[in-house]
Amino acid sequence: MTKLIIDTDPGVDDAMAIFYAAAAPEIELLGLTTIFGNVTVDMATRNALRLVEAAGLDIPVAAGASTPLELPPYKPSFHVHGDEGFGDIPAATPKGTAADESAVEFLCRMAREHKGELVVCPIGPLTNIAQAIQQDPDFVSNVKRIVLMGGSYREGGNITPHAEANIYHDPHAAEMVFASGARVEMVGLDVTHRILCTAEDFTEMAATAPTLGGMLQDMSHFYLEFYKSVGKLDGCSLHDPAAVIACSHPDWFTAENVGIEVSCEGDTSGATIEAKDGRSPTAVYTAVEAKKVKSLFLERIATLS
Repeated sequence: MTKLIIDTDPGVDDAMAIFYAAAAPEIELLGLTTIFGNVTVDMATRNALRLVEAAGLDIPVAAGASTPLELPPYKPSFHVHGDEGFGDIPAATPKGTAADESAVEFLCRMAREHKGELVVCPIGPLTNIAQAIQQDPDFVSNVKRIVLMGGSYREGGNITPHAEANIYHDPHAAEMVFASGARVEMVGLDVTHRILCTAEDFTEMAATAPTLGGMLQDMSHFYLEFYKSVGKLDGCSLHDPAAVIACSHPDWFTAENVGIEVSCEGDTSGATIEAKDGRSPTAVYTAVEAKKVKSLFLERIATLS
């Protein structure tokens, strides 16, 4: 059983990843922490609470950072995920409220309480994770793995020619995480671009799981239109769900152990490149059994009543 916290900025593919985790019997989802990125952190917290309630989960949602460590705030990615983060689905107020603890306090406490067992899966900018490292020097050794969706090794970027969006939106935080000595695994564009979810796949989700799969299908229309607008006519990449699946099925991915550093300035800001300082290696995922990952995702979503 994988004890998991997802650090998230929901987000259409975040919703897909969280619903997957809710359905996966091999995952014990201990909570969600929220971060700016696809939406503001307040919207991310609201959206995370909506997803938790929709999935019938009794887990805490802890609100995190609203801005990068050093850079000025970015405008959220409304053009990708819609004005409220869920495509064309309008805003709604959840019944629940965020935990009293901040995301960093929750992450540090859970890492202590589940020392050597906790897997943290950040699927947005890495600000909360960097702040946890700053706040508790033992956080790095307490967590078992940090399996992040972000970065690109050989694939090139998706927000600039060099950078993947999650890393680009807080490169200083990402650099701190990669340099921390923690067991870091990078589920980047080298593998997520190999796994595509089509309009037909979303139709299947709605048919097999009408409520939650139907919710994902409703979100998907706007998201797929964005992908078409940038010339990707065959569907959306399974970015965030791939990272969550890697938490419990790492054997379906091929990794290269490489020290990674992050460019924090100029045209290459956000690029994840090979480090020259002898830092601890990151498991950089460079290949994936894409059909297996996608099939498992669809199978798990189909079990959501």
